[in-house]
Amino acid sequence: MNVSESFQSALESVRANKLRSFLTMLGIIIGISSVITIVSIGDGAKRFVAAQFENIGTNIVNLKINSTTDNVKKRDYFTLDDIQLLKEKVPEITSIVTDIGSSGTLKTENNKSKKVSAIGTTADSMKFYSIKIIKGRYLNETDIDAVKNVAAIDDKTAIKLFGDTDIVGKRAKLTMGDKNINVTIIGVFKDTSASLGQDPGDSVPGFMVMPITIGDKIFKYTDISTLSVTLTDMKNADQISSKMVRILENKHQNKGKYSAQQGFKELDTINKALSMLTLGLGAIAGISLVVGGIGVMNIMLVSVTERTREIGIRKAIGAKTRDIKMQFLMESVILCLIGGTIGTIFGIALGKVVSYFIHIDIPVSIKVILIAFGFSSAVGIFFGLYPAGKAAKLDPIEALRYE
Repeated sequence: MNVSESFQSALESVRANKLRSFLTMLGIIIGISSVITIVSIGDGAKRFVAAQFENIGTNIVNLKINSTTDNVKKRDYFTLDDIQLLKEKVPEITSIVTDIGSSGTLKTENNKSKKVSAIGTTADSMKFYSIKIIKGRYLNETDIDAVKNVAAIDDKTAIKLFGDTDIVGKRAKLTMGDKNINVTIIGVFKDTSASLGQDPGDSVPGFMVMPITIGDKIFKYTDISTLSVTLTDMKNADQISSKMVRILENKHQNKGKYSAQQGFKELDTINKALSMLTLGLGAIAGISLVVGGIGVMNIMLVSVTERTREIGIRKAIGAKTRDIKMQFLMESVILCLIGGTIGTIFGIALGKVVSYFIHIDIPVSIKVILIAFGFSSAVGIFFGLYPAGKAAKLDPIEALRYE
C-alpha cells in the first residue's frame, strides 16, 4: 500500500465517523484558533504602539522628577520658565511638551452642559496626543504666550453641546469648582476614545485642550512632573540629557531629583512586555493542543481496537507492518490537519471580530499560519505513532480471532 492508498483509506475512515472525528478534532481546533488569535492580537498591539511612537517620533527624552525621591518640595516641580530656559540653553531641542489637567463642566449659552477632562498644554503637543483637527485649528505659540482663553474640543462634545462640529468662534463657559472662565472654541478634533475600544457616550467626559498658561491659572493642581523633549537627533542624547538635568538642578537649587529617559527605550520595554505577555498567553492556549493530541491518541487506540479483525485480514492478504502503521498514522495526521485548517480559519475570523471591536488592525502572519499547520502535523504524528505502532504489531492470527 503506497502513501496515496493510505491517504484514501484514512480519509474514508474519517468520513465514516463524522461526529466522532469532529469531536476528536475539537481540541486541535480550539488550540490552533486560540494561538493564532492571541499571537495576532499581540502583533497588532505592538504595531499600534509603534505607530503611536512614530507619530511623535523617537527623538524624545523625558525629563522626570525621580519617583524614588521622598523629599520633593513644591519648588522642585518644573515650571513654564523651565521650558523657555531649556530652549535657550540647549540648541538641539526642537520642542518641549508638557501638560496639566483637571476635570470640569463645559456649558453653552443655551444651558447645554457636559463634563470634560481639560488639558492645559503647549503648542507642540498635537502630535503627542495624535490629535486630528477636523474643524478650525490647534493651539499655537501665540495662544500660549498671550494667555488666550481659547480651546479645542472633541467632535462628540461639540455635537452634544452645539449640535454640530462647525463651531469655530463659538463661546462656552468652563467651570472648575469655584472658578469659571469663558473660552472661545478655535478647533474641533476627532474623538480618539473609539480607537481604544471605548464607547463614548454622555457618561464619558469629553476632551478639551487649552493653553497651559490658562490651565496654570484655573486648575487646582498645577505641578508639572514631566517634560517631553524632542531633539534634532539622538546621537548625543546622553550628553544632552545630562546637560538638561544640570540646567534644571542649577535653576531649582537641588541635586539628584531629576532623571532623563530616552523615549525609544520605553518603546523597547513596551514591546518586550507585549512579547512576553503574548508568549505566555500563547503557551497557555497551546496546552489545549496537547489535550487535543491526547484526544487524538485516545480515539486512535479505540479505532485500533474496533478494527482489529480488519487489521488481521489486511495482514493475512499480504499487507506489511509498515502499511498498517502508515494507514493509522495517516489517519491521525488527517484528523489534526483538518482540525488545524478549521482552527486557522476560526482564529483569523476571531481576530477580525476582535479588531472590529477594539479598532486596532490585527494582522495575520503567514508565518503564524505555517507554524500552526506544522504544529498540527507534529501533533498528529507524535500522538499517532503509538496507536499506529500498536496496530502494526498485532499478530494476524490473533487479530482474526478477535471478536
